[in-house]
Parts: sequence; structure tokens; C-alpha cells
Amino acid sequence: MAQRYFGTDGIRGQVGTYPMSPDFILKLGWAAGRVLSKYGTGKAVIGKDTRISGYMYESALEAGLAAAGIDTYLLGPIPTPGIAYLTRTLGAQLGVVISASHNPYYDNGIKFFSAKGTKLSTEIELEIEAELEKEIETVESAKLGKAKRIEDAQGRYIEFCKSTVSNSMSLKGLRIVVDCAHGATYNIAPSVFRELSAEVIPIGVSPNGTNINDGVGSTYPANLAGEVLKHRADIGISLDGDGDRLIMVDHTGEIVDGDEIVYIMAMDSLRKKKHGDGIVGTLMSNLGLELALKEAGFKFERADVGDKYVLEKLIENKWSIGGESSGHILSLSKTTTGDGIVSALQVLSAMMRSNKSLHELKKGMSKYPQQLINVRIANKVDPYTSEAVQNIVKDAQASMADKGRVLLRTSGTEPLIRVMVEAEDMELVEKWCKSIADVVTAEFA
Repeated sequence: MAQRYFGTDGIRGQVGTYPMSPDFILKLGWAAGRVLSKYGTGKAVIGKDTRISGYMYESALEAGLAAAGIDTYLLGPIPTPGIAYLTRTLGAQLGVVISASHNPYYDNGIKFFSAKGTKLSTEIELEIEAELEKEIETVESAKLGKAKRIEDAQGRYIEFCKSTVSNSMSLKGLRIVVDCAHGATYNIAPSVFRELSAEVIPIGVSPNGTNINDGVGSTYPANLAGEVLKHRADIGISLDGDGDRLIMVDHTGEIVDGDEIVYIMAMDSLRKKKHGDGIVGTLMSNLGLELALKEAGFKFERADVGDKYVLEKLIENKWSIGGESSGHILSLSKTTTGDGIVSALQVLSAMMRSNKSLHELKKGMSKYPQQLINVRIANKVDPYTSEAVQNIVKDAQASMADKGRVLLRTSGTEPLIRVMVEAEDMELVEKWCKSIADVVTAEFA
């Protein structure tokens, strides 16, 4: 059964327009509460990033959950992975995230965590969608849900982040630039690294409700690179608006993406073992990552794009490390979901143990040249329905033989078709990526 509202990362859209209208979000809270009441404690937590619309959606969700008889803990601004953690530790059955991640402030979204701090299964999402088709029925007054604000939510999460590395680890002597994207980590990430004795230069820590991800954060790593060089820092850490993505910068100003971070974490895991377990990437993961991991003795599998699918494959294979080029990194031995701060701490821990710089640690992986062009489209569509697109993709693949690949995929969160070409030869990459993107534009834009 096809999902009507849920995409690869919850429900997302422009503020005030369906389905991100206040009335729909109120009903979504009620529907989620109705499903929740079948399974457990009748408690939910609600957290948000720093978008101005978060206040509106927080109130709507609280009202909907209360109408279904569900008590809520209000966490305030806190990263998405912090909500996953507190869902577990507060004994809630549901974690609700109000965020559109790396999108601009005029977008927002809702996603849910289970009692275990993991993304909801498709089956539960379909149950919620089924309830959305019904009229709201409020429980009797004596059974209405109550709301309580958790004042120390940020402090609890800070302590959790620090607990994912050795008690003896000190970052003393390291100068770190931390870019919080004016988002949910603004008051948390700098504290984590300072409390581990690093010298921290924070940027993107002045949210005003409308500047989240605006020229800062993990989608603008060049900004961080400039700050690292300016301050002669040892490392740069860039997070997105809700704190579940991580992009890094080494001391030379070179950007270290999610593929390289996965590689570093995988290689660090070998210190306790003679051989590696498996690693999960996605269809977008660089071919260089796959080859480097296989050379080191790891198995490597690709999941569909989306950390939800990476998680599913990790659990299926009983592996622990996986991630996406965009910076969604999973380390299941440390936490249940993608966590930018926790991932950064694992890389810093690898640096401390090896006594090597980030620049040195990433050298074992050689990335294939890759280009991505996002084509904005009028309506969501499978690009391979076009014969013209099929033909140019065949021509590209024949030209690159077995030394390159083409990937076309429709975004699950935005009206885009992503055109990606990867090969040993950058001239071929640029030529075919532009040619394919031009045909996709002509067919669907």
C-alpha cells in the first residue's frame, strides 16, 4: 500500500501549505496519538529546531496528542538525535521531531521515533495515515493528555554525547571551529566540545527563527573551510539545522564528506578486530569508498538513499557503521540514529587514538570524481519513464564502460530529480552530467 503523506524522512513541506498547515498537523498529532495508544505508555516527547514556525506546530501537535489522551514532554529546541535519545530515556512511546533538517526556514516537517529511538516502520506510518482519514474524536475530559516541559533536556543530551567516547579522552590543545547552522545544536554542540577541553570557535549560533541553514551549516561547507583557515584551526565541524548530519574540514581547508567520515570510522573499528564487519552506504556513495573498504577486508552494501534505508540494512546484516555522502552517519554501537555530534566525536576519538590528523586519516580513500546536478521538476515523476532520458543514460554508460556510473533518482523530500555521474575521468563526468541534466530538464521541468 503506497504512503500518501510520509516520505523518506517524515512529512515535509512549505509552512502554511498542505500538508504543513496547522489544522493538518493538529490532526496528525491526534492520529499518531490514536496509534500510539494501542501500543504502550501513552507518553510522547516533542522537540524542534529553531524555525519560527516550530512554535505553531508544537502547539498543534500537543493539542492533537492531548485530544487522543496522550501526555507530552516538551523538549524545546534540541537536535533530532537528542529527541531519539530522550524518547528512550523518558520512557515515551513516541518521539516527535519538528524540523525540515537542511531546508530553509520557510519549510518545516514532522518525523517520528519509536520507543526504541528508531525511525517508525512503514507499517506504523500506514496506520497513522489510516487514522488521518477519520474524523477527530476527542477522549473524555478526564482522560485528556497533559503537557510538561523538560527544563534540562539539553543538559541530558550533552551528557549522553560525551558518554559515547572514553572518559579519559581529552581534546585539550585542539582548536575546533563548530558551525551549528543557526539550528538546533547552537546551544549544545559548542558545550560538548568545550567540556572535553577543546578550544571552540562557534559560528552559526545566533538563531532568529529565519536564518537556519542560511549560508551556514553542512550544506555550505566552503564557509566552514574559510573559517578553519582564518583561525588556523585543527578541524572544522559542520552540522545541519537539526543536527543529524555532519560534514568536516581538515586543517588544510579540505572538505571531508560523509563517505570519508564513514571510511575513517570503519578503519578505526579495526583496532579491536582482525577483520572488518560490513559497512552500508547508499546508491550515492562514492565508488572510491567501496573499493577502499573492500581492500581493507570489509563487506560493502548499498541501500536506497535515506538514512532510514541504511538503518534497515545495518539491522538486517547485524552491522554497526553506515552512512550517506551528505553526512548522515550511523554508528549503532553508540546510538540509534544519525547524530552529527556523536559522529564528530568518533572521528575525534580516532584522531586521538592514532595520533594522526583528520587530513592523514582520510588519505587511505581515493574518491572518484563525481558531480551532482539537482533538476527542479513540476511534478514528482520517475525519470526513466522518458525514452530520451533512457537513451542518453545508455550513451553515457557505454562511454564510461566499467569505470563510471550514472544514477538518476527522484528526491523523497523536495521536487527534484538528482542527476549523478561518477567516473575516473572528470571531463567525462562533467560532460555527461550536464548532458543528462539538460535532457531531464527538457522532459520534466
